[in-house]
Amino acid sequence: MAGASIWVDADACPNVIKEILFRAAERTGVAVTLVANQPLRLPRIPSLRAVQVPQGFDVADGEIVRQIAAGDLVITADIPLAAEAIAKGADALNPRGERYSADTIRGVLNLRDFMDTMRSSGNVGGGPPPLTQADRKAFASHLDRWLARRPGA
Repeated sequence: MAGASIWVDADACPNVIKEILFRAAERTGVAVTLVANQPLRLPRIPSLRAVQVPQGFDVADGEIVRQIAAGDLVITADIPLAAEAIAKGADALNPRGERYSADTIRGVLNLRDFMDTMRSSGNVGGGPPPLTQADRKAFASHLDRWLARRPGA
């Protein structure tokens, strides 16, 4: 895990979560890369960078999967991306503070597929609820634990 980095699926990542990541990069020097298909404005922090990818379905996800290494952390609400990250030995954390693991990702994928089927049949509507203070706290807590496990932390 030496040199472990954080990769952010930035197109849908809430700004409040990006701010938590910016503070972590400034405080610890961890490399944080935000991948998006639109330009991003970032604070001037040496370990922070943005990668803009072309528009297209899952282009940002593909870039993250190509770049991550075992021990890295991927921030995403995209469950298939989280599954690919875990398969490569990375950790995955949802912006709501849910940590995905090799033990839980299959069940989360199955639930996602079930909900997709329900939505397409018109039985479920609406998007996710707004991010709560508890979500932010859970995210920050998991992030702090990951940062503390890094070599040299």
